[in-house]
Amino acid sequence: MGAVLEGLRSLDAYPKPDEEQSVKTVTGAVVSVISHIIMLLLLLTNLTEYLSNPGLSEEIFVDVSRGSKLNINLDIVVPGISCQFLGLDAVDTSGDQHLQISHNIFKRRLNAQGQPIEDPQRTESLGSSKADEFKKTIEKLAEKKEGGEEKKEKEVKCGSCYGAESEDLKCCNTCADVREAYRNKQWSLPEPDKIEQCKNENFSEHLKTAFTEGCQIYGYLEVNRAGGSFHIAPGQSFSINHVHVHDVQPFSSSSFNMSHNIRHLSFGQSIEGKGSPLDGHYEIASDGIVFLES
Repeated sequence: MGAVLEGLRSLDAYPKPDEEQSVKTVTGAVVSVISHIIMLLLLLTNLTEYLSNPGLSEEIFVDVSRGSKLNINLDIVVPGISCQFLGLDAVDTSGDQHLQISHNIFKRRLNAQGQPIEDPQRTESLGSSKADEFKKTIEKLAEKKEGGEEKKEKEVKCGSCYGAESEDLKCCNTCADVREAYRNKQWSLPEPDKIEQCKNENFSEHLKTAFTEGCQIYGYLEVNRAGGSFHIAPGQSFSINHVHVHDVQPFSSSSFNMSHNIRHLSFGQSIEGKGSPLDGHYEIASDGIVFLES
């Protein structure tokens, strides 16, 4: 047994010197103290991190709940199209179509360099909301007459729809009404300069700025927990025979570009320590009129 231990002792690569041959110095003491302090700090740091950040376990399961909603959080920049002509829609396999979503969605105009032009605004329909209110509101004017004042109802003019009148839309008092009438007929819209309502609203002037500004769309939308999609696209959206389409006829241009930057995109509640794989993703359209899906 002694021979075995002696042979094992001969393999020691770090032999300990004899006590009388070792010399203790101040430098060695300082190095020892610093080493012990570093080891203690590392131990406390790892222990604190372990106790304060419990591990996350991922599990995939089928959600069998019915009627619940899912939040989609987004922050997307489209640098080549003005906010006035961009809309956010969502469709799903259950047949629900949410067009021109404005609830909890904000738009911020950007200049050509990507800098904000104004404070963010809630999205509005691409039609004229003020004009819609005008059609539903009866204006009253006060006119002076002998012996007092009398209020009378102002007669609302019935504008032409340029041959696209229907039972549902007999009068077109705004450019949006004319475009809606032509969409219902599935006709191609004439040049805006040839439509009196569009000339009054300077629609052609607005079209000239469609590709000189950018837009940041951010916020969240609630959708059904079902298969579906949401998209950001130019033009007024509408449904024909349950088919979702966009009217992009006014934007027929080689400058039409849907390049975008996904600053943030996530589904459901955010989880601390978990990021989204699409955050910071850029998608570039280099071939003219292109729609992109991320």
